[in-house]
Amino acid sequence: MSDLETRAAVIPDRWLLLIHQLPAKPAYLRVKIWRRLQALGAVAIKNSVYALPASEQSQEDYDWLLKEIVEAGGEAVIWEARLVDGLTDGEIRALFNAARDADYAEIDAQARALEARIAGAVGDEARAEAKAQLRRLKARLAEVVAIDHFGADGREVAAGLLAGLEAALAEETAAAASLWPDAEPVGIAALKNRVWVTRQGVHVDRIACAWLVRRFIDDGAAFKFVPSRGYVPGLGELRFDMFDAEFTHEGDRCSFEVLLERAGLDDPALAAIAEIVHDIDLKDGKFAREEAGGIKMLIAGICADTRDDDERVTRGMTIFDDLYAVFRRKRGGTRADRR
Repeated sequence: MSDLETRAAVIPDRWLLLIHQLPAKPAYLRVKIWRRLQALGAVAIKNSVYALPASEQSQEDYDWLLKEIVEAGGEAVIWEARLVDGLTDGEIRALFNAARDADYAEIDAQARALEARIAGAVGDEARAEAKAQLRRLKARLAEVVAIDHFGADGREVAAGLLAGLEAALAEETAAAASLWPDAEPVGIAALKNRVWVTRQGVHVDRIACAWLVRRFIDDGAAFKFVPSRGYVPGLGELRFDMFDAEFTHEGDRCSFEVLLERAGLDDPALAAIAEIVHDIDLKDGKFAREEAGGIKMLIAGICADTRDDDERVTRGMTIFDDLYAVFRRKRGGTRADRR
């Protein structure tokens, strides 16, 4: 880690806090202000105390809201703060991610319901209605992404489900909509000597993908961890588990499953690990892997212990090395093998 990165890792986050008091009447004002705060993606850390990451945009958003509160007869003040004791920066970031993951979960549920309707859709009118519903879901996803300040994990799941629905409605497979339109394995050679880019704050799917790249694709692969929004890839870079990435969620498949297929790695032990990663990441119980709970706790422990993405990947690789060794001895052990 560079000196700059080391200093950045220890500098506390800066927060803008809106502290307000509203008059008893009109009664609708409390709901109106609450909805405004929700639309900004602010989270409550105390009663009537809402936080946003400090930025020019957050300042402007709060300024307009403060003006609205004061004009309605209330009181409000905006503070810029750094936490010293008690509540930690990590706990506040977790509040933001939990709020956004709840939003993404609602989109997931609606997407899965729409998927079932699409499967039974007959006639142009039914398909037109399905397309209209998909447009609304995509618009809602864009709203949530705009206030996803810390790149919650649920974003890639929701985006993958909507991409799969869009492909289904276009009478194409989700793979046909990927950046390799033929959906054929690209082979190991095409993936070597690349810089692999993913979102900061890696968790199970990204750690597993990094392990797959380093162990089975390119043992000298370099990794770059970037903000979840606004990154423009450079020449020779491949993105994974990110919005618009070369390897990310497709339909109901996690990034590890997609990367495994694209790399053409036909290994029962890797297929078993893919099922575990899927169950942890998508939380849909599709494969009902009994190992998922234990692996989830181990990865959560690593992520709770360090914010450094390189360290998370290094420690996570040991877990997946051991898991792979177990399945190799069992000659795989996918759900299909057990039947």
